[in-house]
Amino acid sequence: MTEGQGRVTLWGIEVFLACAEEGAISAAARRLGVSPSAVSQQLASLEHSLGSPLLDRGARPMGMTPAGAMFRRHAQVILNAEAEARAELALADLSGLTTLRLGMIEDFDAEVTPRLLTGLAQDLKGCRFLLETGASHRLHEALSDRALDLIVAADGVEAANPGWREVHPLLTEPFVTVAPRGMQVGPDAPFIQYTPRHLMGRQIAAHLARQNLRLGTRYELDSYRAILAMVAAGEGWTILSPLALLHGSRFREAVEVRPLTGEPLSRRLSLSARAGVLKDIPAQVAARLRRQLQDQVVAPALAEWPWMKGALLVA
Repeated sequence: MTEGQGRVTLWGIEVFLACAEEGAISAAARRLGVSPSAVSQQLASLEHSLGSPLLDRGARPMGMTPAGAMFRRHAQVILNAEAEARAELALADLSGLTTLRLGMIEDFDAEVTPRLLTGLAQDLKGCRFLLETGASHRLHEALSDRALDLIVAADGVEAANPGWREVHPLLTEPFVTVAPRGMQVGPDAPFIQYTPRHLMGRQIAAHLARQNLRLGTRYELDSYRAILAMVAAGEGWTILSPLALLHGSRFREAVEVRPLTGEPLSRRLSLSARAGVLKDIPAQVAARLRRQLQDQVVAPALAEWPWMKGALLVA
């Protein structure tokens, strides 16, 4: 390194990759949780250290120079090696982790996530937990962008080349009909639709299309509680998953949960992580979650709706 040049830092590499993937300094700053000026400063320092410009700031979206494209391949390897080294220092038993960035599907935030975090906190006395709750497709994007370490989400939105990730199946659940007590469901009954902007809504819409069902949909909502409240009030019927019913326990007496008529429909929830980076940690967290799901979801649901046996089960 010549005199006057700085040092290449892991933070500088992470900033560079965020800019390369986002295509704009402002977007990279939002992703990293820092100011745009801090991102620009890190980029300038990295380019000075390497002696070559890496990004074409004049392009919209911002593109990479030939040197940037070459360095990006090495940058990914460097950050993967750093993450793997941290995992090895943790002895692959969770005890040495200092930070865990966890993404959880919204379906778990009522019951499962709080208990999971409490249990992990007891095992990881010195670990800081960063939790992001959101829709499955958002969590998969965050894992792909290295913004999260582990995610629990619905299958079906994996990257085109998923070989870089490891997947631990957790739960398979059937979709069910939820209707006001005594309502006859069908094409003539008002249907309350879970939004197709989310993966689950798209699965439900595709199922209805395969059944050639054209329903009178007046309401399209993205909230389980709001949908269940409207069903309980007699405004219409809906299709949801058993997990969604955890969010509306106070409406349970006013609704009926029935098997889906016609072709069955189900989804699988899994824990995903970058393959090999965290060693045995994803498998350990998945095992803990399976025990929780059996106790908190499957057993209570089968006690109330025994006809779900064989369709609602832990992987």
